[in-house]
Amino acid sequence: MSKHIAFLLAIFLMAAKSFAQLSPGELSAVHAHLEGLTNCTKCHVLGEKQTSAKCLACHTEIKKMVDQKKGYHASTEVTGKRCAACHGEHYGRDFKVVRIDKDIFNHDLTGFKLEAKHAEISCADCHKAELIKNDISQKKSAGTYLGMGTKCNDCHTDVHQNTLSQTCTNCHNQQAFVPAISFNHETTQFPLVGKHREVDCAKCHEKTTLNGKAFQQFARVEFGNCTSCHEDVHNNKFGNDCRKCHDEFSFTQVKNIGEFNHNNTDYPLRGKHAAVDCKECHTSGNHTKVLPHNNCTDCHSDYHKGQMAKNGITPDCNSCHSVHGFSPSSFGLERHNKTKFALNGAHRATPCFECHKKSDEWNFKFDQLNCVTCHENIHENRISSKFMPDSDCRSCHNEEIWSRIEFNHTKTNFNLEGKHKTVSCRDCHFTENAGVVTQHFAGLPVNCENCHDDIHRGQFNESGKNDCERCHTFDNWQPERFNHDNARFKIDGKHEGLECIACHKPTDNLIRNYIVYKFENITCASCH
Repeated sequence: MSKHIAFLLAIFLMAAKSFAQLSPGELSAVHAHLEGLTNCTKCHVLGEKQTSAKCLACHTEIKKMVDQKKGYHASTEVTGKRCAACHGEHYGRDFKVVRIDKDIFNHDLTGFKLEAKHAEISCADCHKAELIKNDISQKKSAGTYLGMGTKCNDCHTDVHQNTLSQTCTNCHNQQAFVPAISFNHETTQFPLVGKHREVDCAKCHEKTTLNGKAFQQFARVEFGNCTSCHEDVHNNKFGNDCRKCHDEFSFTQVKNIGEFNHNNTDYPLRGKHAAVDCKECHTSGNHTKVLPHNNCTDCHSDYHKGQMAKNGITPDCNSCHSVHGFSPSSFGLERHNKTKFALNGAHRATPCFECHKKSDEWNFKFDQLNCVTCHENIHENRISSKFMPDSDCRSCHNEEIWSRIEFNHTKTNFNLEGKHKTVSCRDCHFTENAGVVTQHFAGLPVNCENCHDDIHRGQFNESGKNDCERCHTFDNWQPERFNHDNARFKIDGKHEGLECIACHKPTDNLIRNYIVYKFENITCASCH
């Protein structure tokens, strides 16, 4: 057994000595699997020094790029060179087949020019195992420079999540990802005009979350109508084509304002409002700004200055007025009669201004509603308040005709009887002297001669009083109550048929004659 082992060992030593004489040196670590005499032809062609064809037969990914004239190995610096000119072998296990001087390497030869930010980063920032996109013959390691993609999303995360073109340079450059200075909104289906140029992108392109990642939507943003982005403050009253009235330069400046149909708004223009200039109401120039319009006082001052308020609430002007004109008022007789002062009689035909415009301003609020509020009290203080309570003239006068007096004279100390019932009040209570009229009500004497002349010249005075009622009635002036039998001279015999004038004759030779009824001498000889 020991002899056999010794024989094999001798053969091995002879073979090793023979191989050492044939091989120029030990292979590098990456090609170590090709060691041995039986593997030489995998890289070498017998009788030839050129090994490039054998190299490319193994490194197919490089041959493919050379055939496509892409990458560093297809550059002018490499074309025509043997692989061994740059990538030596048989220099030992630790020998680096790929050697690049990073400080002087011209990356432009790879077909991917390093610009801006790409020029500032280290090789290892990009050439790392996790970024190798293509299959290569060697293992993926930090030491390889092959298999890198040249598209942006080969190294960078597609923040748009495949919703936009993969050619990132359409919008971005290598200097900075944000802002996307290469992007031109004019090339889209929605060119920016007017105020849209000033709007922040995020106002239209919403920032949300998609697939668990932050996402800003740029593609498939609705823009068919203005309402796709803007709230329709008119609630579709004017349709959804905002451009009929507005443009992108100023929403508040309304075009074709003369053709605008205000009747489509919440406040149709009627009457006088139809002729009002827009600026009179839209004072700010903003025609879209909602104006208060529920009450007239939202635009107009309260002409009556709160006089119409009830319980602190002022009714709207349209309860009495209309948009067709402030005057005349629609407040009529029927409504007036529901107030504290119903219109009766002649008041119904009285113009409003007679009571409500005593001065330069209208007045509809009165502290008192008695007659003297509007009418002059011609009696002043001459009539006792008990006959004129609360200065109410209606205790005597009638609203139908002022001259019609309906006073109940029985309330006084002088009851009207007979002819007195038909006599005008003025005949007793008014006197005129030299054109001056004097009233007499309170304290007016009730004796007859206060109003009537004593045609008897005091002949019947008793105790300083002339009592006409002893002989006369109020129905006529005839002495129906006089009885001659109660006199000093009783009439009998031939005297009974005589006329009064036969005995009672008028006086003469005086300024004012009167009939003598009382005689001092009543003897027969005084007459016969």
